[in-house]
Amino acid sequence: MTSTFPAHLLPATARAARDGLEIGGLPVADLVTSFGSPLIVYDEKHLRARCGEIRSAFPDGASYASKAFRCRGIAQLVHEEGLGLDVASGGELAIALAAGVPPERLTLHGNNKSLSELHAALTVGVGRIVVDSDDELNRLETLAHEMTTGPRVLVRVNPSVAAVDTHRSIRTGHEASKFGVALEDGRAEALVCRVRQSRRMRFGGVHIHIGSQMTDLAPLRQAIGSAASFASSVDAEELIVGGGLGVSHGLNDNAPDIATWGALARQSAEDGGFRGPVLAEPGRVLTATAAVTLYTIGTIKRRATTTLLAVDGGISDNPRPALYQSVYHPLLVRHPYATADIGDYTVVGKNCESSDTFARDVDIPGNPQLGDVLCLPVTGAYTYAMASHYNGLGRPAVVLVRDGAARPILRRETVEDLLRVDLVS
Repeated sequence: MTSTFPAHLLPATARAARDGLEIGGLPVADLVTSFGSPLIVYDEKHLRARCGEIRSAFPDGASYASKAFRCRGIAQLVHEEGLGLDVASGGELAIALAAGVPPERLTLHGNNKSLSELHAALTVGVGRIVVDSDDELNRLETLAHEMTTGPRVLVRVNPSVAAVDTHRSIRTGHEASKFGVALEDGRAEALVCRVRQSRRMRFGGVHIHIGSQMTDLAPLRQAIGSAASFASSVDAEELIVGGGLGVSHGLNDNAPDIATWGALARQSAEDGGFRGPVLAEPGRVLTATAAVTLYTIGTIKRRATTTLLAVDGGISDNPRPALYQSVYHPLLVRHPYATADIGDYTVVGKNCESSDTFARDVDIPGNPQLGDVLCLPVTGAYTYAMASHYNGLGRPAVVLVRDGAARPILRRETVEDLLRVDLVS
């Protein structure tokens, strides 16, 4: 099969130049020379363009689901582009505030918010608190009375609709999910009544989220319709449809676009009888293809059925293949072309774990050699954010590139960083 440049898997400014892959007007091999390996590279123009697409698709408003990738630099960029931020912990809240995002532009999420997290949210005055249970509402109501503050509260409902085309671990709207309050048995309506009856809280609306990495949008249409009908019945101010839109990982993938998602959300809400604002919380679709991770090949082992290429990262910086069987198609930086053929290469990491494998039996045109830099596309979401210190490895550096300039936004972690929290000497 003829090799092609897989533009749909790469950031918007990526191109195949004479000396290899370029992003943001910079040879990515030079970025590794300057910042080390492994290295995560984000395309600023790609991120800003995605924000624009999201604003157009959801004119009533959208908030970036910062759990996909959180740091002050990205929080600032998203805020500059007119999006709010969805935070799911006290740590994510602190990062957003440190980035200068106004608290009224923040939405606090989570299925088990602690007293300290709720207290912090009330203290700074976050714009929305999405309540996930009766127990959580008890905590929030007690704090609201003690602090004499009036939070705007949304109720997360569980529509008992499963996202059918995604990994079971990232399905969030089915009946047994830990998220949300059931619609069918009246619990959601009872929770809304409690919020309305409170003197310190204001009922703001209804929230749903049924899964992540969805490419079949039929379940989403059904879930939004059910939530919209409920939102209309309780006179909700707004309906938030969550995120979860899938992105392409393979050469032949064809994920839905943002405009299609927005149109479906609005139409499904109208079909359900809701005429108020419809908002979204995109995460993966904003950042995933905006970034690549660069690794250096350190060992090559030729086996009977495959050739193993071992790189200088692994599940410690990207656990998704092990957790979710995520598919990646590595490229040689000096020859950034790909085929869909079954090939001779298996790309593995350096962690002491047999599941530490990025790609199996793939074709990598260009004859990879020791010391070559490999590019793993579509690593801008839920990779660094889910990274660990397994095997005592620090997390990689992250740079933002644009118009021939690179700006570090997260430095590489060192051994000193690992030892700093170790109190036994």
